[in-house]
Amino acid sequence: MTGIVFDIKRFAIHDGPGIRTTVFLKGCPLRCYWCHNPESQDPRPVLIQYPRNCIACHACLEACPNNALSLGETQILIDRSRCRACGACAQVCYAQALVLLGREMTVEEVLAEVAKDRAFYETSGGGMTLSGGEPMFQPEFTTALLQAAKQEGLHTALDTSGYARWELYQAALPFTDLIFFDLKHTDPLAHQLGACVDNALILENLRRFAETSVGLLVRVPTIPGFNATPEQIGAMARLLTTLPRPVPMELLPYHRLGEGKYASLGQAPPERQATPPEPALLNALVQAARETGVVCKVES
Repeated sequence: MTGIVFDIKRFAIHDGPGIRTTVFLKGCPLRCYWCHNPESQDPRPVLIQYPRNCIACHACLEACPNNALSLGETQILIDRSRCRACGACAQVCYAQALVLLGREMTVEEVLAEVAKDRAFYETSGGGMTLSGGEPMFQPEFTTALLQAAKQEGLHTALDTSGYARWELYQAALPFTDLIFFDLKHTDPLAHQLGACVDNALILENLRRFAETSVGLLVRVPTIPGFNATPEQIGAMARLLTTLPRPVPMELLPYHRLGEGKYASLGQAPPERQATPPEPALLNALVQAARETGVVCKVES
């Protein structure tokens, strides 16, 4: 079985307990305007451009079989209507000014990469985390990866938006030790405006996860102008108090690391822009959550 992987990050320390390897899968049904991995949204491989890396060797111009590249005044120009993301240009671009993000990999190939750091997992209590994009956009591959990791005795974590059919999660849960559940807003209209999908299925799945024995942590991308208010964080926390078991919350402050990626992908940035929250605001948000009795902290 194969899937499309766009990155494998080793020595990850924020994606679960211990030292971990995080596997990033392509494809996402949401379109959050604050997304810091826009290259993950399209399920297909995509060509990304870093003009500052270009050494003007022009090997890419000769390699492209679709005549999608041309020489501009200051950089190589990409005709995205012609580009088929075949990767021929990236293969000859040794300076990595052109990079193909997303490659087809088998379960065995991914696990071989993950297993390289087994010694670190064993000493730190770490393991493998699947992220994206949305891993459940490739549900069969995700489940197969989790199952293979468990057969190797590894701790497994799944980072999900909650926006997938419950039966897909049910297939993966027997091989999952921890769920990172990304909760964005309690209000359906606000959620639709911010992420381009309704949150009814997400909230339903959150309750279903809480009815299982799998580890569960709710993580909130904290976006000023969207959900970074004591009222909204308090509403999320009160929602958690209605679940069948205690569920902790972690705030993920927005950062600007993804903003430059849109130009590299040949895309216009979202019309709505986000800004990082100030430390004082984060303190107020944590306090609002803790007042409900929910365990809450900011990602360290």
